[in-house]
Amino acid sequence: MTEANLAEFDEFSPYPPIADYGFLSDCEVTALIAPSGSVEWMCLPRLDGPSVFGSLLDRDAGWFRFGPADMSVPADRRYLAGTMVLETVWDCGEGWLVVRDCLVIGPWRHEHPERGSHRRPPTDYDAEHTLLRTVKCTNGSVQLMMDCEPAFDYGRHREQWNHTDRGFHQVMVEPAGMNLPLTLTSDIRIGIEGPSAQARTLLREGDTRFCALSWGHTPPPENFHEAHERLLWTAHHWRHWLARGCLPDHRWRGHLTRSALTLKGLAYAPTGAIAAAATTSLPETPQGERNWDYRYSWIRDATFALWGLFTLGYEWEANDYFAFITDIVERDREDLQIVYRIDGSKDLDEHELDHLHGYQGAKPVRVGNGAYSQRQNDVWGAVLDSLYLHTKSRDWLDDRVWKMARQQVESALAHWREPDHGLWEVRGAPKHFTSSKLMCWVAADRGARLARIRDDPDAAMAWQQAADEIHADICANALDERGVFCQHYETTALDASLLLMPLVRFLPADDKRVRDTVLAIADELSVDGLLRRYQVDETDDGLGGTEGTFTICSFWLVSALAEIGEHQRARDLCEKVLSYASPLLLYGEQIDPRSGRHLGNFPQAFTHLALINAVMHVVRHEQQAARGALGSDATIAPRQ
Repeated sequence: MTEANLAEFDEFSPYPPIADYGFLSDCEVTALIAPSGSVEWMCLPRLDGPSVFGSLLDRDAGWFRFGPADMSVPADRRYLAGTMVLETVWDCGEGWLVVRDCLVIGPWRHEHPERGSHRRPPTDYDAEHTLLRTVKCTNGSVQLMMDCEPAFDYGRHREQWNHTDRGFHQVMVEPAGMNLPLTLTSDIRIGIEGPSAQARTLLREGDTRFCALSWGHTPPPENFHEAHERLLWTAHHWRHWLARGCLPDHRWRGHLTRSALTLKGLAYAPTGAIAAAATTSLPETPQGERNWDYRYSWIRDATFALWGLFTLGYEWEANDYFAFITDIVERDREDLQIVYRIDGSKDLDEHELDHLHGYQGAKPVRVGNGAYSQRQNDVWGAVLDSLYLHTKSRDWLDDRVWKMARQQVESALAHWREPDHGLWEVRGAPKHFTSSKLMCWVAADRGARLARIRDDPDAAMAWQQAADEIHADICANALDERGVFCQHYETTALDASLLLMPLVRFLPADDKRVRDTVLAIADELSVDGLLRRYQVDETDDGLGGTEGTFTICSFWLVSALAEIGEHQRARDLCEKVLSYASPLLLYGEQIDPRSGRHLGNFPQAFTHLALINAVMHVVRHEQQAARGALGSDATIAPRQ
């Protein structure tokens, strides 16, 4: 498709740009809300379940709109500061409306563990399984409308609403075979038109209304006052959670705050898992085939997640995620997958939903992820680095973690010489990917460090020797004639994953090979200053077409540039990439360098993790430089 055709397609697309969606979460369910006030993506009973509102992927696959009757473009949107409560302001000509949306979080209600799915230590808060929407007319008069039309099982089934004993103020629908009754409650009179529950009313200055969609055991609010109290409780929860962190006093604090909230929102509280994204099949290329389901938890994210959470002071979340990983490692041992469902189950069989149109026509729409069955040799390094980070945060190593470490190091050493599909999960032929060898080195190196903490000199010596062997193999086979590390042993192509070399301390940051590799990647994989993973015409990834720049890689480059001492270049690039954030400071997986549009699944956890790493690299250098400029007695104390 030509650029002219793409421009014409975008101009008349009924789908909002990906970056324009607002993101809600109660740490069990997530939702995406379009600027029009329509909930266009929500899956139940958890974020990797089948969609109930799916018009993100097909305009006829379910929606829930709440807003002015004759307008679709708001005057402003924002999150209430420090929360996951979304506020949309409407200038309707004759009046103004303020709509607030949230997935309700309330006080802990469960007393019987066997009746729930929580495996992690309970807190004082819990999801109420309610999508709450409130509105206030602040000026003039406005015609308000509500239109709720769920389409169950990814748009395959619609069911008939029925009024309950609360008359016009409540309706219920029970989809056959799903054990998922939905109740819609409002102080507006609700009518039923086929599969749609609709309402409309005229609001005048000072008038308030609410509607609540609920699917759990907590009774919905009965009036606006109660709805408002639950919204305030939800906002309080998010601010209370945020206050536990230690974010630096810096001009980029807002980006760190929103990234922290987004990571918390992508966490599944019952198990501690962190989903890679809230969506499936948002395309990496307009109308392309690079469309994947990211609503699962990847083992390789563990190191970055723990680093980011520990860095910002969120140790409880880091511990919960670590517990999720160790539960899996202890259960699966040698049969470790690279990705799991957020409840820890293993079956992610991939299939296509042919009945869905796809976002802006991008097909196929996929559910599940076939990469779960791939051999990816970086997984052991991710586990060992996570075990090491966790141990460093405590200065002790218990028997359970040590047993896991031994088993995972031995698995890495048994397989490191074998080809695999690499960090990017290519669907071409297996190769000896340098990043995979690198992470096998991480497994042996971190294993040796843990053995020294454990006071096991025999294991420490054996694993250090293995780490040295892997290190030598990489240096002998992955360098090109320039002394630059390449994507795999049979190519001179570059790969942005090798920016991890200085971050995992494979070589000193001032080593010429590391420096030359970072600068070569920066120069040769950049498009308008943003970074691609690799050149698609040089990499057999088993797919056609092109892709945008990977925002993860651009943030990795910031961190790598800072590591090798290119601080001005790192700061400039960080500022550039931060400028591409969505209006709500969210990021998808990729950015189209031609238009600046976000591509891929949204919001993307890995991108926000890389953002935290990059920003903290720049912030720490600035603070160190400031202390140096003011003298050794200066007292600039970063909140870290």
